[in-house]
Amino acid sequence: MPSSRRLTTLAPLLLTLVGAPVLAQDVDPATLYEVTTEGTSTQVKAGGQGTFMLAIKSKPGAHVSDEAPLKLELKGTQLTPAQKTLTRDQSVAKKAAGQQFVDPRFEVPFTAMSAGKGTLDATLTFFICTEKICARQKKSFSLPVEVQ
Repeated sequence: MPSSRRLTTLAPLLLTLVGAPVLAQDVDPATLYEVTTEGTSTQVKAGGQGTFMLAIKSKPGAHVSDEAPLKLELKGTQLTPAQKTLTRDQSVAKKAAGQQFVDPRFEVPFTAMSAGKGTLDATLTFFICTEKICARQKKSFSLPVEVQ
């Protein structure tokens, strides 16, 4: 009987150890925000200007760190962005009085070279945070623009 008593004593411990990894898992940082390029110009006349728009929308309980680096890098094919590297300082979204955090939003003009298919390539690096974590995120986008 000593072995069955030992098993009875160990059973709750084994269940705790087996279940612990499930309980200890943190939230996937990529689920704490959305990045959108809504409003970006998709058709531009040759020689004309368009606007690249990018916004980070954090979900409740999360925020984009205003202490860690944030960088947006842009390059174009058939298109020339007005700025190639942007930081939080170039965000058009500013904190309102009493607001603790603000979701960054960028609006970058670009010029279309000649008729055809162009692309805007963007790489965004930032940190998304909660009370428990602060995780580096890197997202890349390639947006088609028709130049007429």
